[in-house]
Amino acid sequence: MADECQQHEHLEEELEDLRKELDSFQKEKERVRAIVGKIGGVPKTQVHLINAVFILVVTASVIVSIIGGKDWQLLMIEVATVTLSIKIIYLIHAQMRVAHFEFWILSSLEWRINEVMKQLREIRKHIDGP
Repeated sequence: MADECQQHEHLEEELEDLRKELDSFQKEKERVRAIVGKIGGVPKTQVHLINAVFILVVTASVIVSIIGGKDWQLLMIEVATVTLSIKIIYLIHAQMRVAHFEFWILSSLEWRINEVMKQLREIRKHIDGP
């Protein structure tokens, strides 16, 4: 009976530890989600608006260059080219931000793994004795 009581207490302690770890994981997940959101994990209304403006300008430039005749053709092709160049520069900038974030995450993981390995070595030394 005493063994069953001890096992029950031991299981309760393990469950409590698992609950704490789960809570910690949930908090960390929310923190990472907030960071990703700040960096641009989900497109915002502003991004949708900018994309719509780029599409509208390029489409209008192409249509005017086709319909407008020789006077407008070169100017509208140049406007479309500049608009597309600006969009490509913006995309490169956004990709660099993502790459920086990925590097930050990988560096953070490496740091944590090194800390865990250090603790594991200390535990092994403690278990093996002096």
